[in-house]
Amino acid sequence: MRDQGNEPFVVRANGEIDLDTAPSLRRALVAALESHREVVLDLWEVTFMDCAGLGALVRARNRAGRCGARLVLRGAGHCVVRLLKLTGLHRRLAVEP
Repeated sequence: MRDQGNEPFVVRANGEIDLDTAPSLRRALVAALESHREVVLDLWEVTFMDCAGLGALVRARNRAGRCGARLVLRGAGHCVVRLLKLTGLHRRLAVEP
């Protein structure tokens, strides 16, 4: 059942998002997107992200589209923003300061 509230659900990530941690982030985002209209991924405390992290974000974005939900990335640091720009994903994902 989808949440009818106006407040977005916040998922907070920290540390490194890599091959070891990306699957748990993906699961958390999918679960949140299935029950909320808007999910904010707080990246403020993320220090590193690799291609596995990017894959988790893309899968979550695709799930959001199928669920009629919105995924927003917020507080991404330089390392994450740089990676999003290098891959062109900054044009496909909603990124807020």
